[in-house]
Amino acid sequence: VRMQHTEGRCFDLLDNSVLTTGIIYSGNSHDISALSLPLPPKKLIGNMEREFIAERQKGLQTYLDVITTHHILSNCELVKKFLDPNSYSVNYTEIALQHVSMFFRSEPKWEVVEPLKDIGWRIRKKYFLMKIRNQPKERLMLSWADLGPDKYLSDKDLQYAVKLLSSCSHPYIYKVTFATASESSALVIRPFSEKGTLKDLIYKAKPKDPFLKKYCNPKKIQGLELQQIKSYGRQILEVLKFLHEKGFPYGHLHAGNVMLDGDTCKLLDLENSLLGLPSFYRSYFSQFRKINTLEGVDVHCFGHLLYEMTYGRPPDMVPVDSFPPAPSVFVVSVLESILTCEAMKNGMPTVSRLLQMPLFSDVLLTNSEKPQFKIPTKLKEALKASKECIEKRLTEEQKLIHQHRRLTRAQSHHGSEEEKKRRKILARKKSKRSACESGEEHSAKYSNSNNSGNYREKRLLLQN
Repeated sequence: VRMQHTEGRCFDLLDNSVLTTGIIYSGNSHDISALSLPLPPKKLIGNMEREFIAERQKGLQTYLDVITTHHILSNCELVKKFLDPNSYSVNYTEIALQHVSMFFRSEPKWEVVEPLKDIGWRIRKKYFLMKIRNQPKERLMLSWADLGPDKYLSDKDLQYAVKLLSSCSHPYIYKVTFATASESSALVIRPFSEKGTLKDLIYKAKPKDPFLKKYCNPKKIQGLELQQIKSYGRQILEVLKFLHEKGFPYGHLHAGNVMLDGDTCKLLDLENSLLGLPSFYRSYFSQFRKINTLEGVDVHCFGHLLYEMTYGRPPDMVPVDSFPPAPSVFVVSVLESILTCEAMKNGMPTVSRLLQMPLFSDVLLTNSEKPQFKIPTKLKEALKASKECIEKRLTEEQKLIHQHRRLTRAQSHHGSEEEKKRRKILARKKSKRSACESGEEHSAKYSNSNNSGNYREKRLLLQN
């Protein structure tokens, strides 16, 4: 199998039998997601004919292109395992169970009710429904996650920072009941909400269903009411501002990380940045070099979230050229300041700037709970250093993507029919010019030889 990564994240897989295996592997995802995927034709007789194989390879390439450019499907474990089996050979469910079992030995008051299979999009993050032995009716959710590529805190600082999350009290941050970290992973327990997240509200989904089933192909696409958009948007911006002022890196905002508690939005998964996990929207903002800080990342992610709240679905592509009709022109103004091509070139607005925009400036916040999140000075310094390392890696990745794009464009231009014709014309002109120059040179030599002959004749005549 030859796999060649291109700008569109497409793979040129030339072995027909392996591609067929890919269809089988992806079959479960296809059923769960309920998406209509462009499967190529197949036949029993004549399936080794050259023309049919070429047609099937082209169709299978199109099939893979659709999967790898679909934001949710491209993050599916089955797809990643098929395209890159060596990097995704570990069974993280088993590893999670081992770590959770070890935790229960030291904390016997907790008890597992059931595993929550595939409710999230991350391959290296697993969820379990929990209960406390002496409070059997109360339900909690345990999440276990492996450490990611952006983990820059020392083990000591990481363990301290994760434990500190349970002391955080904010009207728009979801309460952490218990949190702990080791040198290889972290475990966090929160109350389980039957209502689910903001994404569940938008897609009218059940929280316990698999991620693909909930969000990949919703039966009905409908945005939220204007008042909900204004209120939820203002609350989310307020908590982002709070975290930015505290120097606490986030970078993981999306509708699935916002829990609903009545009419209040509460942010989830503050531990993600501490663990160094990649953002849900990284494949988007890593393409734009002006989005190079975690504050900018948060604003960009907020743009995606606002679009989803408004239209009931994510944008087809980013940057967005034009926006469908919205409940208010003020919604479009905010979206234009974040998701358009001009916004990508100029950089993201600040959270403070967004709060001053007409869509959010007149929203009254009724929650009077005073935020509390004390971060010691030494840990603040460690978080700042970690944030700078995360941003540096993002900048380096953006630079590589930019260089790859330039190279791809140059190669594409060099191989285009128009460029080939231009080079042929230039070659012909050069050939003609060379022929003319050689002819002129020959004439000049002939002329010089004649002149020298005449000169000798004249000298002889004069001598005589």
